[in-house]
Amino acid sequence: MKRFIPVLLLFMNTIVLGQHVPTFEEVISLRGVAGVTISPDGKMVAYGVQTTDWNDNRYDTEIWLSRNGEPGIQLTNSAKGGSSNASFSPDGKWIAFLATRTGKNQIHIIRTDGGEARAVTNEEEGINSFIWHPSGKSFIFQRPEKEDPNKKEREKRYGGFEEDDAEFTVQHLWQVDFNPDLRDPSEMPCYEKTDSLKAKAGCIEWPKAKRLTEGKFTVNNYNVSPDGNKVAFTHQPDPLINSSVKADISVIDLASKAITKVVSNPSGDFFQDWSPDSKELVFTTKGSDTVSHFYTNTKAYAINLTTKARRQLAKTLDEDLGGLAWRATGIFTTVQARTNRVLYHIDPASGNQTLVKGLPEQVGQVSFTATGDQFAMSARNGDQLNEVFVSSTTNPSPKKITDMSGQMKGWNVATSEVISWKSKDGATIEGVLHKPANYDASKKYPLLVVIHGGPTGVDTPTPVPGGVYPIVQWLGKGALVLRVNYRGSAGYGEAFRSLNVRNLGVGDAWDVLSGVDYLDSKKMIDRSKMGCMGWSQGGYISAFLTTNSSVFKAISVGAGISNWMTYYVSTDIHPFTRQYLRATPWSDEAIYKKTSPMTNINQAKTPTLIQHGEFDRRVPISNAYELLQGLRDRNVPAELIVYKGFGHGINKPKERLAANWHNWQWFAKYVWGEQVELPMGK
Repeated sequence: MKRFIPVLLLFMNTIVLGQHVPTFEEVISLRGVAGVTISPDGKMVAYGVQTTDWNDNRYDTEIWLSRNGEPGIQLTNSAKGGSSNASFSPDGKWIAFLATRTGKNQIHIIRTDGGEARAVTNEEEGINSFIWHPSGKSFIFQRPEKEDPNKKEREKRYGGFEEDDAEFTVQHLWQVDFNPDLRDPSEMPCYEKTDSLKAKAGCIEWPKAKRLTEGKFTVNNYNVSPDGNKVAFTHQPDPLINSSVKADISVIDLASKAITKVVSNPSGDFFQDWSPDSKELVFTTKGSDTVSHFYTNTKAYAINLTTKARRQLAKTLDEDLGGLAWRATGIFTTVQARTNRVLYHIDPASGNQTLVKGLPEQVGQVSFTATGDQFAMSARNGDQLNEVFVSSTTNPSPKKITDMSGQMKGWNVATSEVISWKSKDGATIEGVLHKPANYDASKKYPLLVVIHGGPTGVDTPTPVPGGVYPIVQWLGKGALVLRVNYRGSAGYGEAFRSLNVRNLGVGDAWDVLSGVDYLDSKKMIDRSKMGCMGWSQGGYISAFLTTNSSVFKAISVGAGISNWMTYYVSTDIHPFTRQYLRATPWSDEAIYKKTSPMTNINQAKTPTLIQHGEFDRRVPISNAYELLQGLRDRNVPAELIVYKGFGHGINKPKERLAANWHNWQWFAKYVWGEQVELPMGK
């Protein structure tokens, strides 16, 4: 007999060992660190703090400032849209940032010793990113090109239509002067008419930006050389995601405006940073690999711009490389290392890497001083939320300057244990196991399996796993939660990431099911009360388990692929399927059938919740409808929840709250036999 659970009883301030099981809203409302940058002299750190705005149904980020390792204070307060991309001026007197206070995104500045922020650009198209010129007298910024005026005229005559993969807006580089003494142009008008009023004394105008790049390509990451003479940038033919494989690197001379292409391999090349002497740059590349770059390692090289000589860096580091920063003290990069993320120092001359020890388990964004003797980072251990730390590079001893984890005080949060087991083919698989408070080894617990996306994502120990799955609340209810780092996950080397090539779904399912068997062998779980879920690639694996196993009592498929053949022709990343399956549907139909959940839809028995964004292009919503109809035709309990206006992810607080409730209801019904109503206000 099913039990009806009044919703008000579900999230009362449950006391477990004197602790509180947080509500969905409390978890979604946690503040988080969003971006870290250190001043050139290392005495100040600016960082973003993300908050939840339930009234406007959005997340907001504002900039905070810490001095001399002391707790930070809020520096900005933009009414709408927040503030981001904080960057210290070379002399450390100013912080520039992006905000939409005047309509489109513009560069704003504020003094580090106090005062009000103000805009210093007024670009009609808005600004996407910027960097200070080393002189401190100008900015290099990236903005989209103006919309083709012919498009509006075309729409007037022919209505709305577009040619697939042929209509997009490219981004280019511009330079604009920075005058700290410039008065706000709104204080004195400049008239548009060419009459005597135009020459009226005192007219104040915005500084005019000068174009640096133009043409039929789009600019990605870029930076100015330390001597201020050149800008290196990555560019590709267009902004479409599949065009990144054609990315090259060029350098523009700021004096002559001459552009020279310096790296052009058959596969994608990506500029990382300049050498301190401005004579070399470091870049990453897949070289000539255009058929497996989704799962093979990216390599790092330094190139001398005069001799064109190249040398490989960190040859023995078996992971994807990126985010490299070059300072006088060496080259630094963060790398996933199983369930940790670590910082490496690379010797520019020898190319050899050394692990930087003494840091938290999960190193996020890192920012270095001009000399590289100090750095700031967002980081955490497995029982913390992300915090901001400062440290020296020569003798790392991180000092924490935030207390985001204090928000969890009194909460019953997840405890994490990294476990490992052998999969069906002998591969060693790791997972993060969360246990409820007051765990009793003599009992058997319900099990919820949560599968990450990617497939090159990775799950790590954390006290409050977020997203659309109410993991902390399930732990509070008395369940075990296993998050599986299945084959293909980052942090375990290239060979491991390649294990699901031509084996998608099949090998992934082995890894999940063998993890369940491992916990069962330890007499930890109640096999009559198990559920499974995941988003994106995790949703695909969940769908595969729906149609190829009957182990779970309930499954939730979030934005998952149901049929590789129909997915291949409708996704915005066609090469993903070609690379992992090593074929197209027309060259090898068998592998597409073998790895598609729909192939064995007639075997499906598991009640399945399907969640999908209305405008998802990465995994088009047709995948959801295909799986739904197949399950309904088999009389398998199935529901589809469509989140209106969303793409591949649910990135607003109210819909994220809804998704948590939908999963809570589904698993309560089919795992615990409880009927839960969605709570409604008065």
